[in-house]
Amino acid sequence: MAKHHDGLIYTMVLMSAADSEMTDVELFTMGEMVRALPVFHDYDEATLPATTAACAELLAEDDGLDRVIDFIKGAVGTKLAETAYALACDVVAADGKANQEELRLLEIIRHRLDLDRLIAAGIERGSRARHMTG
Repeated sequence: MAKHHDGLIYTMVLMSAADSEMTDVELFTMGEMVRALPVFHDYDEATLPATTAACAELLAEDDGLDRVIDFIKGAVGTKLAETAYALACDVVAADGKANQEELRLLEIIRHRLDLDRLIAAGIERGSRARHMTG
């Protein structure tokens, strides 16, 4: 399996777990993105539970947050940094509300992935628009 897949999955798991509650809507959104997005076209969905569990285990360690973000940065590189951030934003937007923990974590990810603030704002706005309800 491609390492970038793991980095993208870790990004979504990290964001979903940010508020200590992985909601059904967030999990559904993650699954839909894995099934629909071109970046996952050659991803074996059967590995999703194991990848999710590996991320959760790493997060549970003393310096888990830093290690997970370091892993994400190494796995996605500069080529997929914007994609990782977009997935993070989509997970946050999925349940229609962004809490302080999620917003802070998005900021940390943006900084660690070296994303320009204007590019990040555009990604955030796109996620918000995609997940609006009538």
